[in-house]
Amino acid sequence: MARILRRVRIAFGERGPDSFVDVYAGSIARRAPTIYLTALLDILFVLYRFAGTAPIWLEGAGGGLAIFALVRSFIWRPAQIARVSQVERRRILARMAGVGLGFCIVFLAWTAVLAPYGTDEQRLLLEYMLGVTGFITVLALAHGRRMVRSIALALLVPTTGVVLAGWRSNGLALSLAQIIFTGTMLLTIVVSHRDFVRLELLGRHLTRRLSQVADESRSNYRRATIDELTDGLNRRAILKRLRSDLERGVSPRPWLALVDLDGFKHVNDTYGHAAGDEVLRTVSERIAALHGMLAHGRLGGDEFAILFDASLDADQAVAACHRLSRAVREPVPFNGTRLRIFASIGLYRANENTTGACLERADAALYKAKALGEGATVLFGPDDEEELCRRTLITRQFNDSVLEERLRLLYQPVVDARDGRIVGAEAFARWSPDGINWQPPGMFMELAEATGRQSELTRVVLARALSECRPWETGIRLSINLSPRDVVREGTVEMLGAIVEEIGGRAESLILEVTEQALLADPRRATYQLEAMRERGFRVALDDFGTGWSSLSQLRDLPLDLIKLDRTLASALPTDPGARAMTGMIVALAWQLGLGCTIKGIESDAQAEAARALGITRMQGFHFGRPDGAASLLASLGQLSRRFAGS
Repeated sequence: MARILRRVRIAFGERGPDSFVDVYAGSIARRAPTIYLTALLDILFVLYRFAGTAPIWLEGAGGGLAIFALVRSFIWRPAQIARVSQVERRRILARMAGVGLGFCIVFLAWTAVLAPYGTDEQRLLLEYMLGVTGFITVLALAHGRRMVRSIALALLVPTTGVVLAGWRSNGLALSLAQIIFTGTMLLTIVVSHRDFVRLELLGRHLTRRLSQVADESRSNYRRATIDELTDGLNRRAILKRLRSDLERGVSPRPWLALVDLDGFKHVNDTYGHAAGDEVLRTVSERIAALHGMLAHGRLGGDEFAILFDASLDADQAVAACHRLSRAVREPVPFNGTRLRIFASIGLYRANENTTGACLERADAALYKAKALGEGATVLFGPDDEEELCRRTLITRQFNDSVLEERLRLLYQPVVDARDGRIVGAEAFARWSPDGINWQPPGMFMELAEATGRQSELTRVVLARALSECRPWETGIRLSINLSPRDVVREGTVEMLGAIVEEIGGRAESLILEVTEQALLADPRRATYQLEAMRERGFRVALDDFGTGWSSLSQLRDLPLDLIKLDRTLASALPTDPGARAMTGMIVALAWQLGLGCTIKGIESDAQAEAARALGITRMQGFHFGRPDGAASLLASLGQLSRRFAGS
C-alpha cells in the first residue's frame, strides 16, 4: 500500500511538470464532479435495495460514503479549482490520489461486508457497483498512469477473489471478463493519455506560434507605421492618415503643416549624427505636446508633417505654428552642449482631394518660409495658388520640351583691357516654352533640377556652344557654367570629355565655371571632381568670388585656374576705397598663387579704369558687349580690338 501511495504522489506530486499541473487539474475538474455524483447515486440506490435487510450501522456507513462523495463533488467544481493557486492545485492533485484510493478501498470493504445480507439479486447489484467504482475511479485519475495501474490492480485482485469465492456459479467467467475489461480500460487510458499529452503539447506549440505571429504582426505594424528614431508616425503612416481624412470628405478639412529644421545640417556636421538624432527626437516630442495637434510624423531627414484640428481657424493654426517655432528654438541639451535650431513652417488648409496636391501647396509655403529665414511661418494663400499654378504649368512645359529645339545660347565677350582683344566668351542659355518668350537661367535652372534634366541641359549647352563657337579654331576660351549638381555628380567629367571628343574640339579651350554653392554641399567630392576636370585638360574658374561667405583660403586649397570677381565689386570700385582695397588684395593673392583673374559686371569706363589700375586685365560686362548670338560674337572678334586701338 505504501508503494502504491508513493506512486500516486509521484504521479501528481512535486516531481510532475509545472506546465501540466493546471491542465491536469482542469481536466479532472471537468469530470470529477460528475463521477462523484454518479457514485453518490449508486450508493443511494444500493442503500435503497438493501433497506431492511442490512444492519443499521452498515446503512449508516453507506450514508457516510454518500456524504463524502457529495462533498468531493463540491470541492472539485471547475470554478473552485480555477480560483486557487498552482501550488494549491498541486496539493489537491496529490491529495486526490490518496483520497480516491481510500474511497475505493472503503467502498470495497463496505460492499464486502454488505454482501452476506443480500439475496442473489442484491449481490449481483453489488458486483455491478464494484465494477462501476473501479471504472469511475480509474477515469477520474486517468492522467496519473502509474497511479491508475496501481489502483486498478488494488481493486481487481480483491473483487476477483470475492467473485471466485462463490457468489455465483459463473464466477470464473465473470472474473475473466473483469480482468479483460480492466486490461482493455488501462490500455485505452494509456493511449488516451498519450494523445491528450500530444494534443496539449501541440496546442501549446500552436499558442506559442500564434503569440509569435501576433508579436511579429505588432512589430511589422510598428515598422510600417512608426518612425523608429522619433516614435512618431513615419512618412507612409502620416500620409495615410491625411488621405483618410480627405476621403471622408468632412468639412472643414484639417490643417497640414510641413516643418523643416534650419541649422540641422550644421548640427550633424559639427556634432555628429548622434546629436542630430537627439535633435529629431526632441523636436518630435515638442510637436507631440502641441495643443490642437491630431497627428504628426517624420517625412524624412529633418522634415516633419503635422495635422492640426480642422476646428481651428487660420489665426489659431498660425498661432499653433508660432508656438511650435518658439518651442523648437529652445536649446536641445546634448553632452554638455546646447544645440540651437529653427523651424521653418509651411501651413495649408487641406482643401485639395489628394495628398499630393496638399503636400505640394504646403511645400510651396515652406519654401517661402525658408527664404524668409529665422524660423518663419507662411500660410499658403490665394496669391500662392496662382504662383503654384503658373509654376506647375511652366514645369510641365519644361519637362515636355525638347531641349535641342527650345534652347538658344547667347555669348558675352571677355576682353583683354590692354588692347581690347576678345580673349574669351561666356555662354548663357535661354529657354522658351513657346519659341517666343525666352527665359533666363534663373527661371529654368531650378526646373531642370526638379525634373532631373540638369545633366541633359549641361550636355545640350556644351555641345551647342562648341559647335557654334569652335573656340579651338577662333583662339578664344569658351566659359560654360556648371550647376552645383554637375560638379558633384558621378560621370560628369566623363560626359564633358566625351562631348568634346565627339565634336572634335580641345578641352584646353574650355573654362568650366563653378560657384561657391557647389562647394558647400560636398567639399571633398567637389574637390575631387575639379581635379579630374583639370586632368582632362579643362580649365576651372571659381565664379562670383567676393560675395557671400567667400574665403581666401579656397584660392589656396581648391584646384583652380582662375577666379571671376563678382559684379558687386565692379560697381563699387570707382567710389568705394574699401572695395578697391579688398579687390586689390584678392588680385595680389591670385597672382601669387598663379591664378588668372577676371572681373564681371564692368559697365562704364570708370569701372574699367579702376579695375585696370588694380592690375586686372581680363574684363567682362555691358561696357564691352551684351550677350548675343554666336554670329555676332564671331563677327565682333576683330571689331572690338580695332575700336580700342582707335580710342
